[in-house]
Amino acid sequence: MSWMDLLRMSSSNLRRRKLRTFLTVLGVMIGTTSIVVMISLGLGLQASIYEELEMMGGLNTISVTGADAGDSMVYYGDGGDEEKSDKRLTDAAIKELAKLEHVTSVRPQYEMSIILLKGGYEGWAQLEALTPEAMEELKLDLAKGGRLPATGTSTLELVYGNGIITNFYEKGTGNGYYETGELPDIDMQKDTIFLILDQEGYYAAQEGPAFGTAENPENQQPTVKKAEKHAVRASGVVDGDPDTYKNGYYNVYCDLETLKQVLKKEFSGRTIPGQPTTKSGKPYKEFSYSSAQVKVDDADLVEKVVADIRGAGYNASTNAELLESAKKQLAVIQAVLGGIGAVSLLVAAIGIANTMMMSIYERTKEIGVIKVLGCSLKNIKQMFLMEAAFIGLIGGVTGMILSFMLSGIINILTGHGAAMGIEGNISYIPVWLVLAAMGFAMLVGTLAGYFPALRAMRLSPLAAIKTE
Repeated sequence: MSWMDLLRMSSSNLRRRKLRTFLTVLGVMIGTTSIVVMISLGLGLQASIYEELEMMGGLNTISVTGADAGDSMVYYGDGGDEEKSDKRLTDAAIKELAKLEHVTSVRPQYEMSIILLKGGYEGWAQLEALTPEAMEELKLDLAKGGRLPATGTSTLELVYGNGIITNFYEKGTGNGYYETGELPDIDMQKDTIFLILDQEGYYAAQEGPAFGTAENPENQQPTVKKAEKHAVRASGVVDGDPDTYKNGYYNVYCDLETLKQVLKKEFSGRTIPGQPTTKSGKPYKEFSYSSAQVKVDDADLVEKVVADIRGAGYNASTNAELLESAKKQLAVIQAVLGGIGAVSLLVAAIGIANTMMMSIYERTKEIGVIKVLGCSLKNIKQMFLMEAAFIGLIGGVTGMILSFMLSGIINILTGHGAAMGIEGNISYIPVWLVLAAMGFAMLVGTLAGYFPALRAMRLSPLAAIKTE
């Protein structure tokens, strides 16, 4: 019997019991959809992590920290249980790092918490001061008309994340966006906003008695100087509404050199907030950075450069270390999600086996006839295996169609990851998953039909013909 004959007989047998075939295919379809959608969620999370790491510089970037400087909300790992570094990341340290073998660039950055004031609103934010090159590498998606901050000036220009406006609250009530559901009447792109760099001075002025008043009759000099208000405007705002998470969502960015000039001017003779001090409490002459991003010419040499940096007395962590940790967590997540989907496919396999066994009981006489006519046992086995494989293939194909539909719905409902606080689609189905799912569905169908096929082979021709 040729393969075409087997193909025709198998398809004919499936069409003969349309309802039973449909229900069996439905089981495979649901099982395939379950396992594909579950895995796609894990892959979407993995793709998001990879994208985040690329924005952080990729696998050839090293984050270097020294003695605490600035007020960073971001944690920079030290790659292990190392002692806290007491070396400061000054301009001299940046030059030292730049001279290391295989290092192509060293870009310092400084983070500090700031206060923003506009009318009756007050807000807080994390200010990240970067070099122009580092700013460009962030690839911020700015709204129309926006640009990166100018450099080489004495006036601060800011780039606001699209979520910064949600940090403002009414001074009197303390109510903000998350309490009222309404955004403050502030145009982040066009309005002039007052920036407070000296939080200690600002809050001291709010709480303490005013200089020369009845509450302070002796005219005692305040211990903390009143904070200066800097009138600043935005050079750009990250595109997107406050409910859409984007790269830079919660941050405010500015030019590093410009911020250094402004800080040195405002805090002349005083310690800049977040800057390290001597044992006597006096500020150092050199400005200390919060961290530095070191680029290596070859990702395979990152570990060697990390060892050199740590040997020089600084802390260093790499995106590769973060990726390795993330991979372990993702492997567990995908195994759990895939296992949940696999249970559905296992149930579908039992359904295929049941269908094929029922088919044998109903076609016992037919099997006896084709055996008497000279059909080989191998052909009979192939016919039943082919029917089972057909069920698996049809279920796999329809399951993939349903998977793409569900994946699209999930991405739309989550705002393409924004609702989960990530960029990109939360569900991602690559080509290899499509092929693997359909192949696996066929394999499950074939395996489920194997024992029924063996039973068909072992039927006695004469006994089968006599069966009513």
